[in-house]
Amino acid sequence: MLKNITWSFFLLMLINLPVNAQLPDFTDMVKESGAAVVNISTTQKKPEINKQLNGQQLPNNMPPEMEELFKHFFKQPGGGYEPRETSSLGSGFIISADGYILTNHHVVNNATEIIVKLKDRRQFVAKLIGSDENSDIALLQIEAKHLPIVKKGSSAQLKVGEWVLAIGTPFGFEQSATAGIVSAKRRSLPGGNYVPFIQTDVAINPGNSGGPLFNMKGEVIGVNSQIYSRSGGYMGLSFAIPIDVAMNVVNQIKNKGSVSRGWLGVQIQDITRELAESFGMDKPYGALVAKVVADSPAEKAGLKVGDVIVEFDGHEIATSGALPPVVGLTAIDEKVKVKIFRDGKKKSIAVIVGLLQNGKTVVAQKSEPEKQVNRMGLIVTELSEELRDRLEIAKNGVIVQEAKTGAALDAGIQTGDVILRIQNNVVRGVAEFDKMVKKLPTGRSIAVLIQRRGSPVFLALKLDK
Repeated sequence: MLKNITWSFFLLMLINLPVNAQLPDFTDMVKESGAAVVNISTTQKKPEINKQLNGQQLPNNMPPEMEELFKHFFKQPGGGYEPRETSSLGSGFIISADGYILTNHHVVNNATEIIVKLKDRRQFVAKLIGSDENSDIALLQIEAKHLPIVKKGSSAQLKVGEWVLAIGTPFGFEQSATAGIVSAKRRSLPGGNYVPFIQTDVAINPGNSGGPLFNMKGEVIGVNSQIYSRSGGYMGLSFAIPIDVAMNVVNQIKNKGSVSRGWLGVQIQDITRELAESFGMDKPYGALVAKVVADSPAEKAGLKVGDVIVEFDGHEIATSGALPPVVGLTAIDEKVKVKIFRDGKKKSIAVIVGLLQNGKTVVAQKSEPEKQVNRMGLIVTELSEELRDRLEIAKNGVIVQEAKTGAALDAGIQTGDVILRIQNNVVRGVAEFDKMVKKLPTGRSIAVLIQRRGSPVFLALKLDK
């Protein structure tokens, strides 16, 4: 009798389930939007690897037999290891009918060739229009017309708990669809200071990077970018770049060939319970100013060490990680209101946002680069005084504006490197650099001293012409 009552109750509950409790059907969305999702494959040259290259050591605990195996297969006369050509897979999506495609910076970074495959099996060699490392966004273009495009939504309207769908190429399996919900918004991740990530539980794996994240209206609201994993595969935490952030970067690349970000000029940290108590705050929130950069917008506005920023231009700052994305997306020279907590009281001050200077924002193709490319495959320019101060280079050297396909790229020289010496000859400027390059011998290893991220490194390259 009890068993019959239990089953009757269960059936009654099923009959009375509200309509919105049913699982969503994504079939129409996949059919309509899948045509605008593309597979991206790249060919990349990896730099020479030996025990001292780029100041990096091979692991000290590498077994001798493994080290000998590396030497056996990759050893070259100079004692290092030859560059290896590698390939990688990713995803992307078409944002305009004339061939513009959005993907991740890390999908196409250092690529010597980018192949885009459409759902209808057509393949194109893509041109890199621009790539922004800080936001992990890249813009490609293919020579095609009347292409299917995605519908773009707004990540600002996204709510925690709503259903979302991803389409991409995990592990090379094209047009794979996975679904889940939005787990959190405005997540701050290490190395992603300028992106307020969307966190989801959508199954994202290697190969999904650069693919779209759709809401239930079939609109793209994010670009799948990262996963949190201890195994290398999906573990329930996936992160997407909000489409509003991505399109801001895309529009800047298309319109001016570079990406500008707002700058405040402070070093910040989170507020602990103990710090909040010491500052007379009722709870720990906001971004605590630990340092104010001299002659920065923050200093000019009167911000002080010990101030707690709790609101910036109308955006609540719950943690320190919430501040950089908001500042970065603010227009340069715009006057904004900042609310701070100082001496136990809230106060509003006006700040004129400055321009962030950081040397790694964009790698965009220039209109006439071929005229400047030398035998090494480089385009170099003089170092400005401002750049010298920032890089702590008192004199000499030239900066790599673009590393084209060639000996320098094969050796590992990258955009943003400063070339200080060639074969122990000091490089004093572009004119002297060009003369040196013209006289370099072919078929013989040449030592080049560069500075990268504050550290000097010798690289060896060999010219074949």
